[in-house]
Amino acid sequence: MKIKLSGKKEIFNFCKPYIIAEIGSNHNGDIELAKKLIRQAKEAGADCVKFQSWSKETIFSEKVYKSNYFLADDYRSREDHSLESIVEAYSVSEAELLELKSLADEIGIDCTSTPFSKKEVDFLVNELKTPFIKIASMDLNNYPFLDYVAKKNFPIVISTGLSSLDEIEKAIQTIEDAGNKQICILHCISIYPPDDNQVNLRNIQTLQTLYLYPIGFSDHTIGTSIPLASVALGACLIEKHFTLDKTMEGWDHKVSADFNELTEICSQSKRIADALGTTRITAQENKEKKDAFRRSIVTTRAIMKGEKISLNDIDFKRPGEGLSPGEIKYVVGRSAKRNLDKDSIIYLEDI
Repeated sequence: MKIKLSGKKEIFNFCKPYIIAEIGSNHNGDIELAKKLIRQAKEAGADCVKFQSWSKETIFSEKVYKSNYFLADDYRSREDHSLESIVEAYSVSEAELLELKSLADEIGIDCTSTPFSKKEVDFLVNELKTPFIKIASMDLNNYPFLDYVAKKNFPIVISTGLSSLDEIEKAIQTIEDAGNKQICILHCISIYPPDDNQVNLRNIQTLQTLYLYPIGFSDHTIGTSIPLASVALGACLIEKHFTLDKTMEGWDHKVSADFNELTEICSQSKRIADALGTTRITAQENKEKKDAFRRSIVTTRAIMKGEKISLNDIDFKRPGEGLSPGEIKYVVGRSAKRNLDKDSIIYLEDI
């Protein structure tokens, strides 16, 4: 099955993957840094940049703010920071998102954001004109929210971190029941970063077997190896956190790809997709290449016209422009039609 993102990019399993540079909150509340990230993502070859549309009111309850549970480790020693103040500082306003989308449109890269409330969904659809709506793993079991998003009739990209197969099935069914079948499902492990043995890339194949929808990969590993490996399994979309500096304070910088890594993911993923090719086995080499590498039947001694050719009279050498080794039955026991020098290639007309 194929679906279109942004009305122009069509994705399907084993296609050249659509690459989302997940900026999220890696702009750290700095609009100029956000713009630089967009430009760098475009230069690296990404197809899309994505932010996160949350506010202090739409992401955490008061209980979480009081506990500071989600406060990044590099904030904890700073007395002037609380989770509430960080969320407030790092959220992106509607006006800022429109400004960022304008820049993305100008330089030719898709731009979207993950909504965390119905109000944010409405803004993305009605004002930002988002190419698709991304559902975060945390909302996969938020079925009333999925129903609301699905009824917007926009393409939906949904991450499956934190979820059981039953929960994934119910989420997809909820979206389908709302009349929306423009779905891309992302295998995801919501650990930052997961150990390699926790990634379970073969889940991509499981999802491909269970659903007709295109299957992608939302990656939280370190480096480029794992997302590139997902392409070999047919991942049609890769979402990777993106930063310009892994040492910056914040939730995601340490697990994000830098410019060089994102460039490698973008370029090498397309190369891998090309190299996968077709399941049909056919020789790609032309006749000239085949003849140069294969062998012909050749004489091991001079053979006179009319003389019968025995097995001891032949050998097999390059190039393969004469009778092939598989055609030995047409040679042994037959008479030469002309004099053949030692080490001569034997052709059908010679016997």
